Amino acid sequence: MTDPTDTARQFVARINQHDLAGLSQLMTPSHRLIDPGGVVVTGREHVQAAWRGYFRMVPDYWIALDDILTRDDMVVLIGRAGGTYAPDGQLSPARRWQVPAAWRAVVKGGAVAEWQVYADNEPLRAIIIGEQESGSGAGAV
Repeated sequence: MTDPTDTARQFVARINQHDLAGLSQLMTPSHRLIDPGGVVVTGREHVQAAWRGYFRMVPDYWIALDDILTRDDMVVLIGRAGGTYAPDGQLSPARRWQVPAAWRAVVKGGAVAEWQVYADNEPLRAIIIGEQESGSGAGAV
């Protein structure tokens, strides 16, 4: 039996590597991604597509863990996340952001069944809105 903490750590490693195939292998078929705004994406293929889009928007996205708490099949990870908003592929320091964050992983049978993100998306949102208002955000969402 796989340790839920190890599975959650592997999941974070795949995120940091932007390894979509590896992420997919660590997801249950009915995997649920819940973003900080409460939006839910369900199903391995849909979640993989969501990650693909996010990695295009933030090509250097990263997670750094400071603490991990595990109870049964639930793992809570506490740390920071950040990256650079780069819809045009240009990694500009002016578009870089970092926030405190936490994640909740529910692990079933050695795979992540649910990944919930708790973070303040306002720093990234402010960059996106600022670029849209200035007209410099090619491909902004």
